[in-house]
Amino acid sequence: MKGRTIVLDHLNGVEAAALLVDGKLDDLLIDNEDAPRPGAIFRAICDRPLKGQGGMMLRLPDGETAFLRQGKGLRPGQPLLVQVTGYADDGKAVPVTDRVLFKSRYAIVTPGKPGLNISRQITDEEERDRLHGIAHSVHEGDHGLILRSACFAAPDDEIAEDISAMLDMADAIMADVDGIAEALTEGDGPHVLAWRDWTAKADVVTDAGAFENLGVLDQIDALGSPLVPLDAGTMYVEPTRALVAVDVNTGGDTSPAAALKANLAASRALPRALRLRGLGGQISVDFAPMSKAHRKQVEQSLRAAFKACPIETSLVGWTPMGLFELQRKRERLPVTQTLPKGV
Repeated sequence: MKGRTIVLDHLNGVEAAALLVDGKLDDLLIDNEDAPRPGAIFRAICDRPLKGQGGMMLRLPDGETAFLRQGKGLRPGQPLLVQVTGYADDGKAVPVTDRVLFKSRYAIVTPGKPGLNISRQITDEEERDRLHGIAHSVHEGDHGLILRSACFAAPDDEIAEDISAMLDMADAIMADVDGIAEALTEGDGPHVLAWRDWTAKADVVTDAGAFENLGVLDQIDALGSPLVPLDAGTMYVEPTRALVAVDVNTGGDTSPAAALKANLAASRALPRALRLRGLGGQISVDFAPMSKAHRKQVEQSLRAAFKACPIETSLVGWTPMGLFELQRKRERLPVTQTLPKGV
């Protein structure tokens, strides 16, 4: 199977979406009903400030506790609109922000941040002028607007309708501040997220049993193993309570050339391995032993690989012991927690 294919199906009744590139699983989204979805918007109630940290603990409608990093000027009992930014670690509060965004396939509405911006990936001046015209025809009020790269060559009416829908939603929700704790939006499920975020040209398959027929189930099963085969060498990706440990090996060949080859292969494969396994937080990579002169090549390869990854990742750098550290946003739960029983 050549090209990009988006597969929309279910795993034991749970909604899921897979992105295949030349038949190889490149991204995977599985719904989780046990935790608030990232992107969900709540009217939360301020509970108590965290002294020394500047944050505020919040109450959500179903009894969950949320944490807002910047709580300056807030008081206990005050209602506040917040949006879930990721999943919580075991026993910790749900991370939220008060900078609410309304995101769809073509548009992102940014309340409180007026202005119009067009994705820098769209470089054609005529296309940018067209999009400016569409936006100005429907964009009114104080909300900011960002037009996404998916707008390129999209029909005028589809873009305009999408912008209008997001603006209307923003108006309605931003005016709904006062009251008790309440869920205002649920956040998008895997099928909507696939349509919204996997915007590059792709075939879409929605047939019943598509996961099995296209070999997706077998590739999901393989995610239960820490082993990630490489073109040169092997890589093991193993989550612990404190961090994600990544170990790169060359096999029998311990020459400098083999080490560099394996490390470059690992750096290219790491974003996909983390994305498919839903892993984030602190990540520590133990590359195969190499000279300091080769470290720069590996770091450049890492930066290029993560630049294309949709999940925010900071490359921290080398430790005195020669490990490479990264910090990755927890936008997903580990795949071992989201897979329905029986899969």
